[in-house]
Parts: sequence; C-alpha cells; structure tokens
Amino acid sequence: MPFSNSNLSRDALLSRFFPHYSVASAGPAGLSGGSCIIERDGQRLVLRQHHDPDAPRSHFRRQYHALNQLPSSLAPRPQGFFPGWMAVEYLHGETPLALPPSGRLASLLHHLHQQRRFGWRVPVLPLLERYWQCCDPARRTPFWLRELRRLRRRAEPKVLRLAPLHMDIHAGNIVVTGQGLRLIDWEYAGDGDIALELAAVWSEDDGQRQQLINDYARLAHLNPAQLTRHVWRWRRWVLMLMAGWYEYRWQQTGDRQFSALADDAWRQLKTKGQER
Repeated sequence: MPFSNSNLSRDALLSRFFPHYSVASAGPAGLSGGSCIIERDGQRLVLRQHHDPDAPRSHFRRQYHALNQLPSSLAPRPQGFFPGWMAVEYLHGETPLALPPSGRLASLLHHLHQQRRFGWRVPVLPLLERYWQCCDPARRTPFWLRELRRLRRRAEPKVLRLAPLHMDIHAGNIVVTGQGLRLIDWEYAGDGDIALELAAVWSEDDGQRQQLINDYARLAHLNPAQLTRHVWRWRRWVLMLMAGWYEYRWQQTGDRQFSALADDAWRQLKTKGQER
C-alpha cells in the first residue's frame, strides 16, 4: 500500500518493494502504455503505471478495487497497490490480432455483466466535457461544439440493464489463456448500460457488431431488435468519446498518431449522421 503521496519511479519501486525481481520486458505497447513485466524465478508480474497525470488518483485506485472484486475467470489478480503503480498477475497466453468469434466474446461480456456492480458509474457526459476543456484550443471545431451541445441537450440514453462494464474491449485487451479468454486494462471500468459496452466494442464493421449483439441477446434472454436499438442510441456517444480521448491524448503527448486517430473519428461522426 502507498506510504506517501509522491509517485515512485520504476527503479525506486523495484528497489523498495521488488528487490529480487528484474525487468523482463516492457509491457504491451497499447495506446495507454506505462507498464512493464518483472520476473523472479520464473514468476512474472505486470507493473502498471498511472499514465494520466491529469486524472484524479482515485481513478487509478478504482481500477485496483475493480480487479480485487472481479473473479480470476475474467481478469488478472491484483498483487499490490503503490504510489503511482499497481502490480497485477501476469496472464500466460496470447493476445489475438483480431476480436475472437462473436459467440465467445458475447459469452465473456455476459459473464462480466453478471458480476456484482463496482459502485461507480461510467461518466460519459462528464468525460465528453472534460475532453473538450482539456484539448488543444486550436482543435476545437464548430462541429465538435455542436455535437457536444446536442448530446448535452438530449441527455444519455435510458439504461436497458445496469452492470459492471470494461469499456475498452479490443483485441489488444484480450488474452487467450489455457482457461479461456481474459480481459486486461481495466482503467475505464465502471457501472453502466450493457448496450453502452456493446456500442463501445472495437468492431471491424457494423456487421460484426450486429452479430455480437445477436449472440449477446441470446445469452442474456433479450430481444435482439430491442438490444440493437439501445446499442445504436449509444453509438454516437461512443464515437464522441473516442474522438475526444484521442484529442486529449494528442494534447498530453504531442504524438501525431492521436491527432490522426481523432481526425478519423471525426470523419466517422460526420458520415454516420444521426443515430439509428
């Protein structure tokens, strides 16, 4: 547990809490970054860093609490929380290049959504507001402002079914282990509508998303047409979240990949028009 309010450097963390471990490799090169793998006598742990200096410290601790609550059939087990870091179990397996078949993914998400709620909500509208306020002023376009105001007036869609959500489902956050699929990178987790989760999955196209919706509806005993309507009500909110997050990361890092990804998200929003 933390002993001070100052974040530790990686070397200080290793020296103080893991003196017999050595760095095996840098962690997965995801968009968030800030992790590494340490090893001792064949035992591996992942050290995850609080990568967002502007986010409240409580958000990082929430991720640790979520991992403590979740079963090992869904997520790696947490091993310790330290100033600016957490240690979690290393999952032995492979990260797929694409999403698993929709039936397997739907089963994984349904399993997650049946768990006890975390106790905090996914703050969709507050996040949209924060990304607008914290982005590069030169990137604030009239289109972005119009869309933000429109969603603010409309308010978030009504919840179909409230459940714990992961909110960052893509191939890079899935590990195929000998015991089945597991999810990593829980920093955006919170309670929310199951339709929001399905709307946020990084599907290749609308057809792949629809197949996931159909498979999930069967498992959850929901009407597929009803679930589809709810997912598409959330879809524009999700695209706005994606665009805003890329803008936010561009402002933080100056990495041009984020401005390019933001531009692509804005193009999607302009071409898709109104929600179904």
